[in-house]
Amino acid sequence: MKRKFLSPPVLLLLPAIIIIAAVVLVPLLLSLYTSFTPFKLTRPDTLYRWIGVRNYARLFEDYYFWAAFLRTFVVLTIALNLEMLLGLGLALLVNKATMGQRALRTIMMFPMMFSPILVGFQFKFLFNDTVGLVNNALQSMGMERVIPWLVDEHLALFSILSAEIWSSTSVFAILILAGLMAIPRDPLEAAKVDGCTAWQTFRHITLPYLMPFMFIAMTIRSLDIARAYDIVQIMTAGGPARRTELLWTMISRSGYVDANMGLANAMAYISILLSIFFTFYFFRKLMAARRYMGGAQ
Repeated sequence: MKRKFLSPPVLLLLPAIIIIAAVVLVPLLLSLYTSFTPFKLTRPDTLYRWIGVRNYARLFEDYYFWAAFLRTFVVLTIALNLEMLLGLGLALLVNKATMGQRALRTIMMFPMMFSPILVGFQFKFLFNDTVGLVNNALQSMGMERVIPWLVDEHLALFSILSAEIWSSTSVFAILILAGLMAIPRDPLEAAKVDGCTAWQTFRHITLPYLMPFMFIAMTIRSLDIARAYDIVQIMTAGGPARRTELLWTMISRSGYVDANMGLANAMAYISILLSIFFTFYFFRKLMAARRYMGGAQ
C-alpha cells in the first residue's frame, strides 16, 4: 500500500502556507535577525556580524528615540480621542437627518478616499507660511503677523494632528453610524414611555450599544496612527530640528537615509510593542463592552 506523506487538507493548505511564509514570516525573521547585527545598507558584510542586544541597549540610552516614542504616544492618544468624539457627533447628526441621509453618508466618506500622501500635500499647502489659505484667511480678518504653522514645534505637531483627524474621523463616524442603525427600537421606546430624558436615554441605552463599534474603530486607528509616516514626512519631514519626528519617520531616516538598517529594525520591534499595547487594551475593552451588552440583554 502506498504511504501518503501529507493528508489532503494539508496539501490544499500548502500553497497558502508557502505564500504566507514567503511574504510574512521570512521578512519578519530576517528583520528580527538584522536587529541583532550592525547591518548597514552600504556595507553588506555587516549582515553576518552578531552583536547581540547592543542595538536595543543603544536605543534605551537614545534621547531622540524616546522623544519620538513619547511623541507618537501623545499623538496617538489625542488623535484617537478627538476622532472618536467628532465621529460620534457626526454620526448622531447624520442619523437624525430625515432627508438626504444617503447623500450625507457618501459625503462623510470623502476624506477616506484621499491617500495619506495627498492629504499631507493638501494640509502642507493650507498651513504654508506665505501662500497658505489659513494665514491668508487670518490676515484678511486683520491679523498682521504670519503664523509659522509648519516651523514652530508645537504648531507643527498641531498641523499634523489636524491632517490626521480630518482624514480619519469618518472611520469612526461610519462605524458608529452602523451601530446607531443596528440599535433595537424596543429599549428606546421603553425609555420614552418611562419618561427618560434624551441624555439619560443616550447615556444608559445608546452609548452602551455603541461602545463595541467605538472600540473596533479605536483598534483599527491605533494601528494606523502608531505607524504614521506619510502625512508627517510630507508636511514636516520630522522637522523643525526633529521636533515632530514620530517613530516610523525616525525608523525610515535611520534605515534609508543613514543606511543603518540593523538599528532601524531594532526601533521597529520596540515600536511594535506600542501597537500591541493599544491593540490589547482596546480588545479587552471591546470584550468587556460585549459582556456588558450580553448581561443587558
